[in-house]
Amino acid sequence: MRNKILIAEDDEDIIGLLKLYLEKENYEVISATNGEEALKLIQSNDISVTILDIMMPKLNGYELTKKIREIGTLPILILSARNLDSDKILGLDLGADDYLTKPFNPLEVVARVRSLIRRTYDYKNEEVIKEDEIVRVGNVTINSDTFMVYKDSQEIKLTPTEFKILALLMKSPGRVFTKIQIYENVNGEYFENDDNTIMVHMYKIREKLEDDPKNPIYIKNVRGLGYKFEKV
Repeated sequence: MRNKILIAEDDEDIIGLLKLYLEKENYEVISATNGEEALKLIQSNDISVTILDIMMPKLNGYELTKKIREIGTLPILILSARNLDSDKILGLDLGADDYLTKPFNPLEVVARVRSLIRRTYDYKNEEVIKEDEIVRVGNVTINSDTFMVYKDSQEIKLTPTEFKILALLMKSPGRVFTKIQIYENVNGEYFENDDNTIMVHMYKIREKLEDDPKNPIYIKNVRGLGYKFEKV
């Protein structure tokens, strides 16, 4: 069965362009020109990835992202002309998995869609687990079988992306991973403008895991190199 991609965008020319490239890669594509219509399609279809614009009528991209996250973990790629770091951070903070600014290369959109599908499949498929299912570092436990994280006895709820990043770091405590290594492990492909995406995901993990996110004891930034999970 082909993966179904939803494009939520009020520009018909952009819909047509993306549909051309995505269908060439054998994806099934459906579209909506406003947020309310997109939400109805999500509720009535088995969607693999949603590509959405921020500036849409009736329900904008930020509002749609929040409503999608209330439903579940459907992968979201925001495609927007709003290119400030604050716009990108807000989109990722609300639950988007990726953010790409306009103008864009349609081949990069296809690559990011492919990465989101692979990431989601790997997250749900136990066959990708090649190491011990349970890893404990200090008082933090991560279970790659149940996809659950505990700090002491308290469950820490992470998104699929956050879980994969934390699992990578915890399986090699003390080892420094570069941003490129982290992103390629999670997404399979790295693009030059993805640094901020990693920074936002790290911020969200710290916010959930650390007692004081501004002074982390678990996830440390090694200036000029990357990140590591500290042996505490």
